[in-house]
Amino acid sequence: MSTIPIPAARVLARLAALAASLTVAAALAQQAPASSAAPAGEPRTLVDAASQPGYATQNNAERAQVQPGNNAPMWRQVGQGVEGVVNFPYREYGVLIQPTVQYPGAAATNAGEAWRQVRNRVILPYGGSLVLIVLLAVAIFYFTKGPLKLHAPETGRQIERFTAFERAAHWANATAFVLLAVSGLVMALGQYVLRPVIGATLFGWLTYALKNVHNFVGPLFAVSLVIVIAAFVRDNLPRREDWAWLVRFGGLFGDREVPSHRFNAGEKIVFWAGVFVLGLVVVGSGLVLDKLVPGLEYLRAQMQLAHMIHASAALLMVALFIGHIYMGTVGTEGAYRAMKTGYVDETWAREHHQLWYEDIQAGRIPAERSTPAAQPVAPVRATT
Repeated sequence: MSTIPIPAARVLARLAALAASLTVAAALAQQAPASSAAPAGEPRTLVDAASQPGYATQNNAERAQVQPGNNAPMWRQVGQGVEGVVNFPYREYGVLIQPTVQYPGAAATNAGEAWRQVRNRVILPYGGSLVLIVLLAVAIFYFTKGPLKLHAPETGRQIERFTAFERAAHWANATAFVLLAVSGLVMALGQYVLRPVIGATLFGWLTYALKNVHNFVGPLFAVSLVIVIAAFVRDNLPRREDWAWLVRFGGLFGDREVPSHRFNAGEKIVFWAGVFVLGLVVVGSGLVLDKLVPGLEYLRAQMQLAHMIHASAALLMVALFIGHIYMGTVGTEGAYRAMKTGYVDETWAREHHQLWYEDIQAGRIPAERSTPAAQPVAPVRATT
């Protein structure tokens, strides 16, 4: 009968286990009171160290008395986010595992894993679905209703809708927004959409390039956003006529638009919700992620919160501005020309922003705002 040799590693493992058991038995024997010692000649029962009082709260020194080499207390503290001592100047280098937190949509776990769950289970699927739904809605609206066209022929008389400064600020901000939106969507959702198509290598190079574009274009977007807010805030203040526009959805389901001033209620919602609120939130959280806020200590938890806020606000902003871009280009006849040249025809102004047109006719608003004050332009009069 042949014998099967036992590997040396298994022999060493059994010897180590036997030595550990003997050590535990010896330690328990030293701690046991003399009265509890078994009479000579009677068998002794070993007591498991885990069943002893205070076992779960022992520190490393106490544990070493009963289980030498067992560093469970230390690793338990590491898992709770306790900060260790390191020789590096950045104090968070001593934190191996972040403390336990519970974010909306995530289980109670360490902060790093909770951030990953929120990102992958909430922000990306719901945010990506929202963007897709808006794109489909715009496409359906375009192919069913078509662009908004003028009901009357153009007169050939032009009214200045945007000055050169307003158009420069808008185009700078719009260009930066498109670059940030495209690069952000590729970095967030590209691994599910692009990577299976173009492969991992090309996708890696693409996302690396777009990441740098995103980081460098961000400050340009921040500066241009502030300029846009300052340039357009006055004409976006609420007016009494805005409520009638909202109640009737701007005349979307009728033949005529509801009268409005220079900007209608829908454009004002885009300004205040998209440009002002979401825009400033995206800029603020983006500056934190770029580590451009002076005096702020950039810890992992802060960066994770900033990322969740940044990604959520950015996806909402993208969804909102898809409709704005559509209405400002192919969705409304003459709208793109207004931002390209700065001028609109009288007919366009009368049909889309009647109250603004009437103020120009009455001389309350100049038809040519870029003209120096020394050379005023007479208001455009209505013709029959």
